[in-house]
Order: sequence, then structure tokens, then C-alpha cells
Amino acid sequence: MSEQMQKTMDKFLEELRGKAKDYPELMDLFVTCYTNTLDTTVKRMENNTTHVITGDIPAMWLRDSAAQLRPYIFLAKEDEEIRELIAGLVRRQFMYINIDEYANAFNHSASGDCWEKDDPNQSPWVWERKFEIDSLCYPIQLAYLLWKNADCVTQFNEDFQKGVEKILEVFHTEQYHEEKSSYRFNRNNGYYRDTLSRDGKGALVKSGTGLIWSGFRPSDDACTYGYLIPSNMFAVVVLGYLEEIETEIYHNQELAKAAKELKDEVYQAIETIGKTFTEEFGMVYAYETDGFGMYNLMDDANVPSLLSMDYLGYPSDREIAGNTRRLLLSEANPFYFKGEKAAGIGSPHTPSNYVWHIAMAIQGLTETEQEKKMEILKTMAATTGGKGVMHEGFCCEDDTRFTREWFSWANAMYAELFLDCMGYRLEK
Repeated sequence: MSEQMQKTMDKFLEELRGKAKDYPELMDLFVTCYTNTLDTTVKRMENNTTHVITGDIPAMWLRDSAAQLRPYIFLAKEDEEIRELIAGLVRRQFMYINIDEYANAFNHSASGDCWEKDDPNQSPWVWERKFEIDSLCYPIQLAYLLWKNADCVTQFNEDFQKGVEKILEVFHTEQYHEEKSSYRFNRNNGYYRDTLSRDGKGALVKSGTGLIWSGFRPSDDACTYGYLIPSNMFAVVVLGYLEEIETEIYHNQELAKAAKELKDEVYQAIETIGKTFTEEFGMVYAYETDGFGMYNLMDDANVPSLLSMDYLGYPSDREIAGNTRRLLLSEANPFYFKGEKAAGIGSPHTPSNYVWHIAMAIQGLTETEQEKKMEILKTMAATTGGKGVMHEGFCCEDDTRFTREWFSWANAMYAELFLDCMGYRLEK
């Protein structure tokens, strides 16, 4: 961290200490989590971009990197160097999208490093090639939030426009995955959540519903049914952002119109076939559907999730959203766990009875009562397993049992909830 960035950080932390004087332990943990990402995961590159590793895995995820730097937009309002650090991340994200629009994670250089060599023709830049709708949404979201909250536009370069065109093309193609998509993913390690069925094509979906197909969830686990509703919700939000960006920044009415039309189409599809009736909770949004009438009623800790729809800014039906939230935060959700240490949403990505700090933060960020927000924040602070940082998942009975000791996204989410509790919120 440069001297100027450190001054900006110190000033901000001093301001926060005044607001959080009644919560010194929560403040100390915030300082650790907030400074960790900048100190350990961020590298400025020679081509004026920013590379951000996820933590204990030496690769950059499009999703994680955006979430990791999002809390620093508050500092970007006051500091040009931090603005350019975040803008540099957006530029690198779109550089990667233009290399391979179906990949979810990338290398620092064209090293050929990868999680596994899933495709003999895989780009040496690509760490992993799991197609996830959210991987193409997060870079647009970060670019938009940086513009709206820090008046920064240097992220909107030629690569951004090329990438946007690729994103729209992919989304249109994957609305007709069965007939039009050439994307396949096979991983031959025997772990069923790590590969797609039907020789890499994925479970059969009904084409032409208006929904966008996704091979994998934001957990990097394979979808049970290919229409992942939270990710389609996220697409609706960022397509609205894109419409505004194209209108006001690029003055490209053609792309603005394309974004709006796709946004409206996906939204109508969600509100038509993305929900189903339950005996206990009434009408709810589904986590996944196949378009033929099969629904998966659950939630996963990773964002986008159904729990995060308000956090993302999706214009949901309020009654249905409320019904859905009640389902998600109950044992009707097979990945809701409750124990001596905590209650919250976990994931099939981690063991049973493991709650995720990310999901706890999202629950807090979407609560309407300040008291409930603070209660969740305190529980997060009390479940670090003695490590003083957030983790991926931890056992709801014993927080010393956890996954991923160094997980920057989780640290960022604690920081974001803390800032929210102190009254700091981004314009969306």
C-alpha cells in the first residue's frame, strides 16, 4: 500500500473508530479484514490493470475479485490511486473476458497453470473454464458502482465494449443452450458436482423460456437444473446497469436497446416460470428450474443467492420475496443449519452443518432492523475459530472446524456488513 493510500485508509479508519466507539472488538476485526485484501491479494500490473487473487488459491476469479474490492469504493471517493486500483481490476476482468468469455478464473500470466486440464485447447491464461452467469455480471456491476459512487470512468475502455458484446452474445446463445451452445465441460475426477452430465452438456433444459442457462453455480458446483434463478436475477440488474452505461458513457443506443430488451425478457421469464407454490410458504422463487416444471427449492451461501436478491437490487415481487426469505431461513432449505455457535445458510460445497460467513453477511445486509444487523455482525465476529478472520464455512457447533483459513471474499463481506451497520451504503 502506497503512502498516499495509507493516509486515506488511516483517515477513514479514524472516522470509523468514532462511529464504532461502543464496539471496539468489532472495529478491530474490521481493520484486520479490511486491510487484508489490499495487503495480501492485490497486485498492480505493468499494463495498468489490477490482478487480485482469491486468497489461498493463486488465481483470480471474476466474481471474487469484484466482491473483494467492492468495499474500497468508499475510499475511492477520496483517493485517485484507489479509484485507479479498482478501475484497473475492471480493465483486467474485461481483458480476461475477451480471452475466454466462458471461463470463471484466470492466471496472473499465460502460464498454463490450472485447477485441472479439462480441455486440451484451454487458453494458458485460464485457470478454470466453468461457465457461470455471475462471472459475467460482477465486472459490469463493479464498473457501474465505481462510476456512480466515485465518479470514475477510466474503466470504460475499448476492452469493456468488446467484452460487453461478447457477454450479450453468450447470454443470447445460452437462452437456447440445447440447440445453439457449443459449450461443454467435462472433468474426469469422479466428483459429480465438478462436472456436467450428458458428455459435458448438462441436464436437459427447455429452450426459449427467456432464462439464461448456467453450467455452474457461484460456488463452482454444477447446477442441478440449468436455469439458476439468482444468477438470472443478477443478470436483470446488470443489464439495467449496462443500458445506462451505454446510454450515458458510450452513447451507443444499439447496445443500450439490446441490453434493455434482454433485461425485460429475462425478468418476465423469472416472474413467470422462476417461482412455484409451496404448501407451507405460499408462492416462492425457486433456486433452479429446468423450464419443464421441475424446481429445486434451496439456497446456497455463495452470491448471487436467493437471499441476496435485495442486496443485488433485483425488483422482486415483495410478497413472494418475503415468502422465499422465510423458506430460506428455515429447515425447509436443506442447506440451512442451526447449532450452538450460529445459524445460517451453508452449501453443498462444504460439509453438512457448516454455515458460511458470506451468507451470514448477506442475511445481515438484507435485514431491515439495525438490531438484527448488529446481532449477525457480532455472531460473525464470534465465530472465527480463534483466527481473527473470516472463513468459507465453519461448523455451527464448533467454529474451530472450518474451511479455508485465507478467504478474501469472506473478509470483504464482514467489512461490508460492518460498514452498513455504521451507515455506509453504496448507491446502486
